[in-house]
Amino acid sequence: MPLLTEPASPTLYAASPAMPCTGFTVRSCDVALAARAWGDPNRPTVILVHGYPDSSEVWDALAALLANDFHVVAYDVRGAGQSTAPKGTAAYCLEKLTDDFIAVIDTVSPHRAVHLVAHDWGSIQGWEFVTEERLRGRIASYTSCSGPCLDHVAYWMRARLRHPTPRSIGKLAGQLVRSWYVLLFHLPVLPALIWRLWLGRAWPRVLLRVEKTRIAPRPTQTQDGVRGVSLYRANFIRCLFTPRQRYAHAPVQVIVPTLDKYVSPALSEDLSRWVPKYWRRELAERHWVPLTHPEQMAQMVRELVDYAEGAEGGAQPDTTSPTGRRRPS
Repeated sequence: MPLLTEPASPTLYAASPAMPCTGFTVRSCDVALAARAWGDPNRPTVILVHGYPDSSEVWDALAALLANDFHVVAYDVRGAGQSTAPKGTAAYCLEKLTDDFIAVIDTVSPHRAVHLVAHDWGSIQGWEFVTEERLRGRIASYTSCSGPCLDHVAYWMRARLRHPTPRSIGKLAGQLVRSWYVLLFHLPVLPALIWRLWLGRAWPRVLLRVEKTRIAPRPTQTQDGVRGVSLYRANFIRCLFTPRQRYAHAPVQVIVPTLDKYVSPALSEDLSRWVPKYWRRELAERHWVPLTHPEQMAQMVRELVDYAEGAEGGAQPDTTSPTGRRRPS
């Protein structure tokens, strides 16, 4: 049973001068997850799951925008930010990450389904959550940005190898080039050495130069980078070589930054096979949409939540397109 541990005095973070948030801790077996909450707990709960090598701070702007309408919760995933960093690669497998998510929602919304929003590696986790049978009925909607289901990727790759055409092989090659860092992260010693000797300190400068995205230095950045490599090592090879058929049990919206250097837009073209109700929203932007375009992302989240909650003005899936594509208005 997850435990909610309140600090002696609630920790306030100045994500927005008008919308402070409260810090707390969620227990998931032997892991303590640092979490923050904004807004009214009586409203629909939106859970934000960050990617690599970020912490929950990546959501501050988006959380402040959503908090007037929803109860918003963001947490540092295991190994990142202020959360516990368990030892051993196996501690970062998708099953353990799912246990953590269940602990969070059991704590903050035990009797009402939550709306999941995720980015990058958080989205890879999110696909696991929204296709996991033990979470059926616990997730009301899922908004994913720049992170595919690894099992879906494996089937996508196999389909292009079984029916090779110049177009399909080009898309496959394009994604393999984008995924160069995945191979690097499976090498021994080197990834951790790079983070410790240089990349941890240089990360804000690298992100500004390569992604035109500005972030503040974070004291846990180096350790976040080192520990998060285990996410790749624990899951990529297993999922790509022995994929499972993973069908979503909640409406899914995929935000596709078409200028993403790491996740090809082609990976989300065939998802209607796996998702009964599916939206595909393209943005001509780069990878870190939660940081660079929180207003646009917040509007998309609101539309899907309104749809799932039965409110007027919610987004409607485009059933005329085989991919469920819907461009933002």
